[in-house]
Amino acid sequence: MLDALRDRLGVTTAKKGCDHGQCGACTILLRGRRALSCLALAVAHQGSEIITANGLANDGVLHPMQRAFVEHDGFQCGYCTPGQIVSAVGMLQEAAAGWPSVVSADLSAAQVVLNDEEIRERMSGNLCRCAAYVNIVRAISEVAR
Repeated sequence: MLDALRDRLGVTTAKKGCDHGQCGACTILLRGRRALSCLALAVAHQGSEIITANGLANDGVLHPMQRAFVEHDGFQCGYCTPGQIVSAVGMLQEAAAGWPSVVSADLSAAQVVLNDEEIRERMSGNLCRCAAYVNIVRAISEVAR
């Protein structure tokens, strides 16, 4: 799917980092859920809703997560940023639906409390070589509130 997005459709916000599903630079929302596009077969998802970082903006207005990343300097080189932002949006939806993580204090809670530890755990599949993690967590925390 990553190659189809980039090479056939010209959607370059999903980045090719490791091409093995280990870095998260290619993260997209596939049918509303986080997915690594480098591991997805495009023909298996024909007709599915696919949202990339540039699909989060609405009529030229940045998504709240995109604005928060800018305001909190949640990037340095910016290569991982689209995947980080898409993953964060998906992660907020998962938390709102009450999906627990390894560090969730209450596994039966209807909604997850997104403290810094919870955000770090849920975003652990998205790597940043520049180590902008502190500001990434601040950006996500702001939107989560």
